[in-house]
Amino acid sequence: MPYPNVLDPALVGTYPAAAKAGGGYVWDAVLEYRVWCYPRAGAEDLHGGSDYYYAFASGDEAQAFSAQTPGAQPPLALVLQEEYLDEVEPGQYIHIKKRRVAEWPVAFLSRPRRTPMTIPNFLAPNAPENRLEILRGTAP
Repeated sequence: MPYPNVLDPALVGTYPAAAKAGGGYVWDAVLEYRVWCYPRAGAEDLHGGSDYYYAFASGDEAQAFSAQTPGAQPPLALVLQEEYLDEVEPGQYIHIKKRRVAEWPVAFLSRPRRTPMTIPNFLAPNAPENRLEILRGTAP
């Protein structure tokens, strides 16, 4: 999978470590790629046993670092969501129009970026039975 470019390479490494974990179904931009290192899994202990991460402007660089570094986890993408979907109960979604930052498995970036119509089409009464086809870019 080709990795999307980050929004602003000059800002990579400046974002707070804390972020939402996954969710939201849609993405607007990639802020950076992160590789978390776990000393308990064999990473070098740089912070008194605490986990830490390295930030990358390239998904390929993050993947290569992860593959060659003991105790490193698979890369995650720090994504910006200008709007997103909250699934309050299974199959019940709410359109949230609030900016948030979340860490995602990079595989989620295979979904197309959000467009102005992605969420309205997803929530429309005439949406396909499998609404996730809209998010995957495979809806007819």
